[in-house]
Order: sequence, then structure tokens, then C-alpha cells
Amino acid sequence: MTTSTTAGKLDYLVDQVQELKDQGLFTTIRTLDSAQGAWLEIEGRRVLNFCSNNYLGFANDPELVQAAKAAMDRYGVGPGAVRTIAGTVRIHTELERRLAEFKGVDDTIVLQSGFTANSGAIPALVGKGDAIISDALNHASIIDGVRLAGKADRYVYDHVDMASLEAQLEVASTKGYRAMLIITDGVFSMDGDIAPLDEIAALADRYGAITMVDDAHGEGVIGRGGRGAVDHFGLHGVFDIEVGTMSKAFGVMGGYVAAKQPIVDWLRQRARPFLFSSALTIPDTAACLQAVDILERSTERVDRLWDNARYFQGRMRELGFDLGVTMTPISPVILGDEKVAQAFSKRLFEEGVFGTAIAFPTVPLGKARIRVMISAAHAREDLDFGIERFERVGRELGVIG
Repeated sequence: MTTSTTAGKLDYLVDQVQELKDQGLFTTIRTLDSAQGAWLEIEGRRVLNFCSNNYLGFANDPELVQAAKAAMDRYGVGPGAVRTIAGTVRIHTELERRLAEFKGVDDTIVLQSGFTANSGAIPALVGKGDAIISDALNHASIIDGVRLAGKADRYVYDHVDMASLEAQLEVASTKGYRAMLIITDGVFSMDGDIAPLDEIAALADRYGAITMVDDAHGEGVIGRGGRGAVDHFGLHGVFDIEVGTMSKAFGVMGGYVAAKQPIVDWLRQRARPFLFSSALTIPDTAACLQAVDILERSTERVDRLWDNARYFQGRMRELGFDLGVTMTPISPVILGDEKVAQAFSKRLFEEGVFGTAIAFPTVPLGKARIRVMISAAHAREDLDFGIERFERVGRELGVIG
């Protein structure tokens, strides 16, 4: 029997990894030794956290931790099965009911993550004889969901360009499709801009299209008390489908689809991650419920998040940093060159700030950046510390004068 060495078989991967390193595109993954929060312990260093999506500071909130512990005492840890067989626990249906009330929709279906919510919903809703019209900068989970709906025809419109969207709808409307589905992010995670859902809804109404928004970075951030992009535009009952995640502003894990009743009913029958993968764990579900409780109680955390964002972004722009077109607490410090971004991230870490370089393929070539994620957990002195370090490294590397 002929055998080959592992090295020989994997040479192509070794070469590709080296190519990434040479291009400044290789991502260094750091390991945390503490809970998420404004400050982290990483590799023996205490560093300011400018990386996580923990918008509201829920990831280590004592109320969420206690809710998770109490639920485990009652229900254990795991659901034991997929939800359609024996894995639906009372707190799963309670979370779905509470999320529906919070979002102002008929019903919700909870899945394991925002990514699986997209990859489950899109191919379940459209297929052969249907059309998908998608924003050019939609998240990878949407792109993968569209790919899974393999027999549906695909159209892509220029980013947040309503003339381009209408042009695609005009073409698609002549093809006699059973259904046309417009999909967009609500808040775009790399640039922080907001999709014009009001204009999208108007075009969808004109052409008879179904509307879907992935609101991963809008939940807990925009809208009344963090109710998201649809609430931000006052489109309750107009937008058909909202996909949300519980892993960002809600600080936990899980995803959901909030929609009109026929959509949720169908997804419970045909969404493959719901049918073929075990449900969200007990502590995750309980912590998500507690996060909804806190958000319904007060807007204080959302208000603090926005106060912090306005302060940080104002000071950074005064220093001459390019923050692009952000309309949200997402603060992309755009550096352009991939190697500069990697060097900037390394120096920030040495100066006590955890800010990861983001480069191609997450963003286009030449648009590398440090994406700063502001949190309600940051105190004003934390922000001042981070700004001073950005200024120091920015001048050292010639990014600002």
C-alpha cells in the first residue's frame, strides 16, 4: 500500500498560510483569561477591551449569571435532543413569547445562533422558482444562507443603493417568480451604517417582495430601548422577517427569527438547524430571558452606550482618524493598508489596548481597520485611556499628524 506523508498532503495549506502572513492577512487569535468586560486579562496582561460585541455589558452581568445558575438547578444543562423530538424546555417557549412581545411581532423561533438563524430561514423560505435580492455587503451568514437556497435565482444590489435595488426588482419582477425576498443587514457590522429600511419597505410594497433584515448589530443598540432597526424606522407590521442574535448586545448566545405567524409556523416545520440540531442550552436560554427583562425595565444601558459612542467618535475625529460613515457605536478606525493595520493592532496591545486588525476578506482589500466596539461597560476614563493610546500609536506609525 502506498502512503504519503502528512506534510506532503498538506503542503498547499502550509503555503497558503504563509501567503496570508506575507500579505499581512493572517489573524492572530488571542486567548482571554477573564470574563468579558471593559478590561480583560489576556496572556498575562490587563488590557482595555475594544473588540467585543458586548454592547450593553451583559456578558458578565450578575443578574444574567444568577438566572443561568437558577435555571441549571431546575432543568440541568442541556436540552437532550432536537426541539421537535424531546428538546423543547418550557424556558425555550417562554423566551420565544417574550422576544415576540419585545419585538412587537406575531411570534419568534429561537435557534442556536444568529448564523444558524440565517442559514436555516433563507433556504426554508425560498428555493426553485423564487428570487433573492441581497445587499452587496450583507454578512457572511446571509451569503451562506443564500447559497444553501441553491435553486433560487440571486440578484445583488449595490450597498444601500435604492436605485440599484429597484433596478434589480424591475428585472426580477418580469420573471414570474413565486416569491421575491429582499435581504439586508440592519446595521452593517464593519462600517456601522444603517440600511434604509423605510425605502426598502416602500420598494418591496411596490413590487410585491418579502422583506428580511438581519439585525444582529441593531438589537439592543437602536430603536426604543434597543428594539432594533425595524422599531427605529417605525415599521412594525410592515417588515416581514427580523433575524436577531443573542450573542452581541444581549451578551449570551443564540439566535432567533421574529416574523409574521405563517413564517414562524413554516420555519418550525422546515428550518434545518431547528429540526436537526439540539436546542439552545438551558443556561443560555435563561440568561437571554434575563437580558430581555433588563431591557424592558430601563433604557439606561442603551443610553450610556450611545453617550460613550458619541464621546469616543468625536474625540477620535478631532485627532484626525478616519471613522468612515458609521451611524452607530461601531467605530471603524480605517487604516487602509493591511500590514499597517496589523502593526497598529500589535502596538496597541503593547500599550494596553486590545484592538484587533480586520482585513480582507472580512473587509475589501485596502480597507483594513481596527474596529472599535464601544460598550456601556466602558467608563469615561476607559475611553480616555484608549483614545490617548490610539493617538500615541497613530502618530508613531504616521497615521495621523
